[in-house]
Amino acid sequence: MTDVFGLSHKENGPVSGQARHEQVIFCSDERSGLHAIIAIYNTALGPGLGGTRFYPYESEQAALADVLNLSRAMAYKNALAGLDLGGGKAVIIGDPDKDKNEAMLRAYGRFIQSLNGRYLTACDVGTYSEDMDVIARETSYVTGRTTANGGAGDSSILTAFGVFQGMRAAAEHVFGTPSLRGRRVGVEGVGKVGHRLVEHLLEDGAEVVVCDVSERAVEQVRRRHPGVDVVADKLELTSAGIDVYAPCALGGALDDDTVARLRAAIVCGGANNQLAHPGVEKQLADRGILYAPDYVVNSGGVIQVADEIQGFDMDRAQAKAAKIYDTTLKIFATAAEDGVPPAVAADRLAERRMSDVGRIRGIWLGH
Repeated sequence: MTDVFGLSHKENGPVSGQARHEQVIFCSDERSGLHAIIAIYNTALGPGLGGTRFYPYESEQAALADVLNLSRAMAYKNALAGLDLGGGKAVIIGDPDKDKNEAMLRAYGRFIQSLNGRYLTACDVGTYSEDMDVIARETSYVTGRTTANGGAGDSSILTAFGVFQGMRAAAEHVFGTPSLRGRRVGVEGVGKVGHRLVEHLLEDGAEVVVCDVSERAVEQVRRRHPGVDVVADKLELTSAGIDVYAPCALGGALDDDTVARLRAAIVCGGANNQLAHPGVEKQLADRGILYAPDYVVNSGGVIQVADEIQGFDMDRAQAKAAKIYDTTLKIFATAAEDGVPPAVAADRLAERRMSDVGRIRGIWLGH
């Protein structure tokens, strides 16, 4: 296990501030096939909390870039969600459908335990509540467990709910009403979060068009909701006449080409790190497209699993996630007042809380 301190890098997550992580840990167990990286960005507000992504990265360098971006975004997400938690994230390199096994997950759990609570994990792409139950056999620093084991269960439930609250706030800001009724919303990616977002939108009276690289995911949505339109790919989705674009797949959805052809008035989705590079937030603002910062609106999931730390209560967690509506409106108002894009306003608010609250942790309490 190797630590790397003070590691800085180019970001495609939050758009302001210098990226400097507290700790990066490389974990390896050859017999089980475990190759993982844990990144802790900032613990000013508390231990770093963020999910474990299990993904077949092309290289260790690609995995490192992803975990650095994701862990930094988690610090900002947890700060604006009002949680007393810092930012952390982990990635396991491999194909979860082929490589995942009990020994691997338990070995990974022991690496988490060795950090003595500096990092708490949960589910992410390629990992599920059942995996957290296995990891929990080796560490107490895990959330997002199954409901049968007293956990919060599938965090996509409140992730999608929170994205919908953020979208309602964006609709209020742009259209003058928090309803999506009659609006056409394009959802890219209908996996764990995307398909739940589709359900919220349909219940609200929106018209929905979707795309996904997985034909199976598209067919599941089509079977449940025959009225949903399906297009071939992201290019067709973003070129279509939609009012809202909801990226709910992997990161980097908002690149130069996408922004140039996008005809939507709002971007609000569940994917992490949607901005492909710094400066995209200004391109969106210059085109008059309102961007709801991803780490603000998709924080319902971390709110859900964080609630598990004190003994999970869904009603309490959902009430906290509902506040994403108010937080998003505050960010839009601050952005307008300061003359900056919403992504910059969100970063400033998150950094201010990390600084102000983190500072008081220096007050000596004695033994």
